[in-house]
Amino acid sequence: MSFIRRIKKGDKIYLAEVENSWLNGKCVQRYIRYVGKVADGKTILSSSISNVEIDQVKLYGPLLVLHHLASEIHLADHLGPLAGEILSLAYAHCLDYKSINQMPRWFERTDLNMMLPLEKLTEDRLLKALDSVEETQDLQTLQKVIFAAVQSKYHFKDSGIIYDVTNTYLYGKNCPLGKMGHDKEGVKGRSLIQIGLGVTRTEGIPVFHKTFHGNGHDARTLQDLITGFAENKIKTGFIVFDRGVTSQKTVKELKNISWNVVCGVALRGEFKPLLRSIIRKNQFVHLENRVHLSETIFYVITQFYKWEGIPGSLAWCFNEQQKRDLRESRYDEILHAQKLLGQNKVIKPGLEKFFNKNGQLIPPKLSEAEELDGYSCIFSTERLSKKEMLSIYFGDKDIVEKAFHSLKGVVNLQPIRHWLYNRVTAHVFICYLSYLLLALLKYRLRKLEMSPMEALTQIETMYKVYMKDAKKKFSLSKTVTLTKKQELILKTIDKNLLKS
Repeated sequence: MSFIRRIKKGDKIYLAEVENSWLNGKCVQRYIRYVGKVADGKTILSSSISNVEIDQVKLYGPLLVLHHLASEIHLADHLGPLAGEILSLAYAHCLDYKSINQMPRWFERTDLNMMLPLEKLTEDRLLKALDSVEETQDLQTLQKVIFAAVQSKYHFKDSGIIYDVTNTYLYGKNCPLGKMGHDKEGVKGRSLIQIGLGVTRTEGIPVFHKTFHGNGHDARTLQDLITGFAENKIKTGFIVFDRGVTSQKTVKELKNISWNVVCGVALRGEFKPLLRSIIRKNQFVHLENRVHLSETIFYVITQFYKWEGIPGSLAWCFNEQQKRDLRESRYDEILHAQKLLGQNKVIKPGLEKFFNKNGQLIPPKLSEAEELDGYSCIFSTERLSKKEMLSIYFGDKDIVEKAFHSLKGVVNLQPIRHWLYNRVTAHVFICYLSYLLLALLKYRLRKLEMSPMEALTQIETMYKVYMKDAKKKFSLSKTVTLTKKQELILKTIDKNLLKS
């Protein structure tokens, strides 16, 4: 597709219609015709406005930003001959979350053909691109090359790494990587894989990811992950567990090899009476206990604690909003259950404990259920501030959730026979690329204190409009006028984006 190029001669700027074509991997530009000029910052066309009509309106702003971030680290150079297709999947995953059979239509609504060496996308080429992820080279080696490119651009500190393990379920039955395991959502009969994610401690930039069989316990993946860190010349750091995978033995073993642990602790056993004691003796909702993390307010009290002989800190956290939400949700369910019981109908499983045999509410049972709503506990083997401990534990969960959707998402390969091992692994690789771009965007936006998802939403109305002169048979494009907030976002990322 042709576009308008600005040509500066002396103190004047002229506009010409040109066309890019790819020849031997290089972009070659061909002059088509003169269009007009720029005077006093305004475009003056060499034709009457009455002859100009809108041809197409393309999604532009978010893709401009993502492609800029990818280009800065030369991402396409590392992804092989189908780099355009792979990047289009990663960009879509960051933005619109489309399945493969929807991707061609999505591509037509975007300006990606002007950014990537692609004329159009087909489902067949996208599937070949996924296959090529495995066929070109070892994924661990590829990730090391990509992280080296990131380091060459950003020079991040390579000390202190966090990892997060996520259970992801599959909808097919023929993937040998997916095995029946413990589903953290409690749903039985779904094949699972585990995703180990290694990121830099301070910036949260992904270093590598690995996939594991879903029937292995999370703790068993640790040695493989630590080896992954060592391959990137990182020998110590943090391991982050959720409440479902922490054991005293695991914490002790990690500490013995100089890895620190930040982990969630289930409120059971000795920890429940400990929390009750803390609540009785302290006022949680107090200014000095307040920790503002992203869009959530916590009230945190810390104490020294020895776990299996290992000294560390417990952070008792109270989320007032969560307590209120849980209470109101439970009350809604109980009131609805009372109504159903009055009509001799079946109520939601789990609510029976709140009623006696006559269908009357048992207040002590309700008080017991809501006693510890909003409270949680985090243990750290290293002395950290309240905010740092919560930041490490909760990390960039919003970005992780955005990037690592369930596998029914952007590459929803149907029918089930398409669920081959290499395509599942390739999809997780697309998720990793998406996470990389979102994490880099977050880093570039750090001065604005704006999430990458919010920034992409703000600039999604930054369209490129393609127009054509019906009489003189030439076309041109123009980016819609930016809002002040959109200008600020682009300027913060890179001021050169304002010229695009």
